[in-house]
Amino acid sequence: MPKRPKARGERRIFVLDTNVLMHDPACIFRFEEHDVYLPMIVLEELDSHKKGMSEASRNVRQVSRFLDDMMRGATKEQIDRGLPLPASFTGNHGKPPCSGRLYFQTRFPAVAPVLPAGGNDNAILAQTLTLQRERADTKVILVSKDINLRIKAAVLGVHVEDYYSDKTLEDSDVLFGGMSELPADFWERHGQGMRSWKEGERTFYEISGPEVEQWQINQGVYQSVEQGIEGIVRRIENGRAVIELLRDHRNERHGIWGITARNREQNFALNLLMDPQIDFVTILGPAGTGKTLLTLAAGLMQTLESNRFAEIIMTRLTIPIGEDIGFLPGTEEEKMEPWMGALMDNLEVLTGGQEGGNWGRAATQDLLRNRIKIRSLNFMRGRTFLNRFLILDEAQNLTPKQMKALVTRAGPGTKLACLGNVAQIDTPYLTETTSGLTYVVNRFRAWPHAGHVTLVRGERSRLADFASDAL
Repeated sequence: MPKRPKARGERRIFVLDTNVLMHDPACIFRFEEHDVYLPMIVLEELDSHKKGMSEASRNVRQVSRFLDDMMRGATKEQIDRGLPLPASFTGNHGKPPCSGRLYFQTRFPAVAPVLPAGGNDNAILAQTLTLQRERADTKVILVSKDINLRIKAAVLGVHVEDYYSDKTLEDSDVLFGGMSELPADFWERHGQGMRSWKEGERTFYEISGPEVEQWQINQGVYQSVEQGIEGIVRRIENGRAVIELLRDHRNERHGIWGITARNREQNFALNLLMDPQIDFVTILGPAGTGKTLLTLAAGLMQTLESNRFAEIIMTRLTIPIGEDIGFLPGTEEEKMEPWMGALMDNLEVLTGGQEGGNWGRAATQDLLRNRIKIRSLNFMRGRTFLNRFLILDEAQNLTPKQMKALVTRAGPGTKLACLGNVAQIDTPYLTETTSGLTYVVNRFRAWPHAGHVTLVRGERSRLADFASDAL
């Protein structure tokens, strides 16, 4: 389904596959003025997936509740004519309200002779072909996230599309990067009427000009030339912006828990992570750019040195790369440890310079692990974290609904850092444009207490850097 109909006057009817409803339970309200059609085999598949505690099962039960609300009090004749879709659905986030109708399959034709008998996908295709013949004056479109079903539909001449309405962006390449380079003539065009001042160790500039209108709150701005500024946009009012110069964490004197930034993006990330005015930080970047190391160093500094947070809580979604190794023994933390190899690796880096040899490093690691808790996402519902530094690793594998459930766990004094790489998504049916990480980056970009940066340069080793480019 395209996000916006190509021709507003052309009425369409969308046949929904089961996996679309399981992916987005509110999808029946996303088709604006067009009609929605549900084959009976789709209702059967929904019934077979309603049990369980998985995200898909919860979505199926939500679909059933939506359908039950719409059918309450409806007669058989009203169902045959199509039930009006409610225009007041609150989950459309600014999209045009739906004004179409919802139809159910009420007749059961034989399977089309071109299709092998049996199979739910073939039953959906057969019903779509029948609907095309019956509704020759209406464009019939099958919507499915099943690639093989889309291939078979295209072979049979059925117009088929993927489901796009849950996309936060049309293209992940235009995702907000968090930083922008100032043009070479920036000061010539914006220097007139500029005002600067200092507050303690912080330096501020107030400027106006054409570039200001394109900036976002907490966006990084920089000049590539030597002695060029690196700052963060603190305020935008009445065509004027206030820029605060960043603290240079590439300098050893401003190191964070023994860690110094190795490039401009890492420096901006550390400024966001150490800023008490920013409660929510998202850091994107490929493997080896330092997302976890920087975040963990900032968390330790603010937990053990300044006592701003009581402890660090680290979590991630448990999706294996290869075959699952089965059930793991032990407590919640012991079960999560195999998934937290990144935490252990980075703790080794952060404690590598400790005095006292191996005994000193071991004692330091024990101390740190007492202040770092590993928690599973499965048990987050209903919790509230107070004065915690919460790190969500591999956040690209969360759906927008799961991301909302986690972000709303934050209580007073808690800071949340979401780390991930949208190019490495392991969750079925999630893409770069529908990931929960993309969702929060786009939704939080105008909030004055949120910051985002995309790290681009790998800092692991020359082998890792070459592998990232060549492979």
